Amino acid sequence: MIKYNDSKTEVMLVYSKHVGVEPAPYFLTVGDADIRPVSTVRSLGVILDSHLTMDAQVRSACKKAFYHLRRISQIRKFLTESALTQLIHAFVITQLDYCNSLLVGLPKSSPDRLQRVQNAAARLIKGAKKCDPISPILLDLHWLPIAFRIDFKITLLTYCCLHCLAPRYLSSLLRLPVSSRLACDRLISMKSRTNTYGCRSFKTYAPQLWNSLPQNVRIASSLAQFRSRLKTHLITVAFRDVIDQRARRERKRL
Repeated sequence: MIKYNDSKTEVMLVYSKHVGVEPAPYFLTVGDADIRPVSTVRSLGVILDSHLTMDAQVRSACKKAFYHLRRISQIRKFLTESALTQLIHAFVITQLDYCNSLLVGLPKSSPDRLQRVQNAAARLIKGAKKCDPISPILLDLHWLPIAFRIDFKITLLTYCCLHCLAPRYLSSLLRLPVSSRLACDRLISMKSRTNTYGCRSFKTYAPQLWNSLPQNVRIASSLAQFRSRLKTHLITVAFRDVIDQRARRERKRL
């Protein structure tokens, strides 16, 4: 029998903000207690809101990351670049990466707020100014921008699903063509009835990412090899302009 703790029990109604009319006030009775609805709930450290906009989660992640970044900046002169990088990875980047797959399909403003944190962290490591271009700095650090970090995690999870390295409830959401026998083949794209929520689902978004990968990435024989090839591919896509500029300079020099 399940025993509820009334003081820790919360109820939240999830609905689209585009419906135009808010749902009528309601209460949920659990045992002898009336549980009032809330607009946000926290589950495993992730803050969910009633519209699934993830705004509260993004604000919280940015606040925590900037707090640690300010503390680290105060001891910057006592640290080597290697030690500084390790600290920022441990206390700042982890805040940006935690459950970032939930940010798939959100308006660009949400990842942009996290991107500003990453940019600040990269500039602190390299001692760069705010006016310095950030793409060359991120490329030197071999850091994927936030939007690509999200895609990296989703694609990595897709590989695990196709190679029996993920829970079955996730693997069952992906479908290979009937004639296909190889996990590296293209997946069947699932259609969604709604753009706001449906296109953000794993079964819809993951096949799109997987099918966009070059074949040499999809046919990786191990998880470690796939991670390496995937990051190299995404780095190339994210910083194509910077890489091309450096290549042209190198050719002129020769």
